[in-house]
Amino acid sequence: MKRLLRILILLFVRLVGLPGAFAAARSARKPLSNAPRILLIRPDHLGDMVMTTPVLDALRRSLPGAHITMMVGAWASEIVARHPAIDRLITIPFPGFQRAPQQPLAPYKLLFSVAKQLRRGNYDIAINLRPDFWWGAALLYLAAIPRRVGYAIAPGTPFLTNALPFFVPEHATVSNLRLVSAALKAGGYVPLPEPFTPEAYPEQFIPTEDEQVYIQKRLQEEGIAGDTPIIVIHPGSGAPVKLWRNEGWANIANTLPNSLTISSPPGIILTGSRSEQPLLEDIAQSITVPVSLLTDLTVGQLAALLKRAALVLSVDSGPLHLAVAQGTLTVQIFGPTDPHIFGPWGPKERHIVIASTFRCPTCPAIPCGRLDFSPQELPEHPCVRKVGEQTVLAAVQQLLPYMTGLAR
Repeated sequence: MKRLLRILILLFVRLVGLPGAFAAARSARKPLSNAPRILLIRPDHLGDMVMTTPVLDALRRSLPGAHITMMVGAWASEIVARHPAIDRLITIPFPGFQRAPQQPLAPYKLLFSVAKQLRRGNYDIAINLRPDFWWGAALLYLAAIPRRVGYAIAPGTPFLTNALPFFVPEHATVSNLRLVSAALKAGGYVPLPEPFTPEAYPEQFIPTEDEQVYIQKRLQEEGIAGDTPIIVIHPGSGAPVKLWRNEGWANIANTLPNSLTISSPPGIILTGSRSEQPLLEDIAQSITVPVSLLTDLTVGQLAALLKRAALVLSVDSGPLHLAVAQGTLTVQIFGPTDPHIFGPWGPKERHIVIASTFRCPTCPAIPCGRLDFSPQELPEHPCVRKVGEQTVLAAVQQLLPYMTGLAR
């Protein structure tokens, strides 16, 4: 029934949008100026948004006079709100990304409402940055934007004027950069220079001076001096199947100070959201060295803390990408997600990925790519929990030559 309803709604969207699509096609024949109006859509959460920041710099460098608007969810707006390449930021509650139940017709009501607003923006080019986001492609179609760029993934393909083949596995940032390059070409501009590498197209999120001062004072309150190296452990993630073992994190925290420090033990800090406080407390109960728990930080303050850190350890999570954007060393534990797509966008020697090789009994492959397991299903999907502590410690040892204030 749901499938039939979506098919009918997609046909309805196509029909309703036809007059605007014809008008947009006529507009697309006209050459653009050096100051086009560009719209970017990205509905995702923190990590994906950090991996999107390289395209903003690339677009601004290519078209200094362009007016760039970005549409995101409020849950990740802080990542791009301060980005110097953006002229306007629009936040909407994208369907399917709120992590909360919705009425069946709510996504479609929102679709027509937002499309009406976008038509007043007179955009020349729009890019649907999430590959499988048909709702975003339909939105651009209804908004009658002349050049609509995205990936050729059903059912969104018919709504686009430039649909690129999608290559898997390909890093998410590379996929984003390919879309921007295609959009530039569609507008008659010079495409982005290749190859697409972290060195040529780095991530960007810069904590403010106030945020860095706040973290310095906060560490002092925790008894951590300004010259003491710190290790941040971020054990949480948006999907429970990504979580490692609590006792594993505790054992790592207990082991690292004795094996790494030169003069004085490093400060150990557990970070997470307010809702993850019980998780951090459970881990901290088994930690025998001094440890601090920080769950009340803004995204900017968290970035300042990660910038201050000598090392960050975590499962696959948004704060890991935030740490990479600060140039901080990371050790990352992956299971159901593919690190070739969602891994660190930074120098490989500074970021160690531990990808689980354990295939869960009911999964066809590793990584399986599925995150929406119910609590009852989780015991049958222990791919992350199977990662050994010695593997994590060995990864830390591999990063020692790059650490400041820490050694064997």
